[in-house]
Amino acid sequence: MFLPDTTEDVRARGATAAVLPVGSHEQHGPHLPLATDTIVACTIARAVAEAHPVQVLPPITISCSHEHSAWPGTVSISARTLYSVVRDVADSLRRSGVPHLVLVSGHGGNYVLANVVQESEGMALFPGSGDWAAARTAAGLETTSRGDMHAGELETSILLHAHPELVRPGYEAGDHLADDRPHLLTLGLGAYTTSGVVGRPSAASADKGRDVLASLVGSFGPYLALW
Repeated sequence: MFLPDTTEDVRARGATAAVLPVGSHEQHGPHLPLATDTIVACTIARAVAEAHPVQVLPPITISCSHEHSAWPGTVSISARTLYSVVRDVADSLRRSGVPHLVLVSGHGGNYVLANVVQESEGMALFPGSGDWAAARTAAGLETTSRGDMHAGELETSILLHAHPELVRPGYEAGDHLADDRPHLLTLGLGAYTTSGVVGRPSAASADKGRDVLASLVGSFGPYLALW
């Protein structure tokens, strides 16, 4: 899931920025694996590293997935723990000569990542909402970001492109729409879907996943230019 570098590979690359994939271990309906967000974050990070001079770190695989606790298999840590891990990683990188860290987030529920970036120097969060919007447009996705919240067209497309063997049959008939989610933070996602899906996985395709990734790679350059 991440580049198998040796210490000499890292030394030769001489990167001044690292990318840290941040995923989750949570339900993604009956057709995608629990590790979907981690797989997506790692796939983005690897694509970015092929185009930009960055050091790729192994992923954080368990994060803040409390809204998915109604489903078996979901595992979470607290926001304060995730905050501390990210800060510790950034501090360690600085001591080894890498002053900048980009968090590649595959899980939208990790709200604390925005806070840690705001409170830190030399840190960024990617992809931003504008990057995702541009990628959705470039790939011709049919759904909106709000409607396509979880295990829908976007995530299924990325996995169909990068890891098709991980997508189980049935996504073609797995659509569930729940745009109105007024009490999500209080009640969790289980109040709005029984399958765990919110979106239209039936609209997914490998070509869309490819184009999403290509757009995100193109959006990454300005983040490095910040430093």
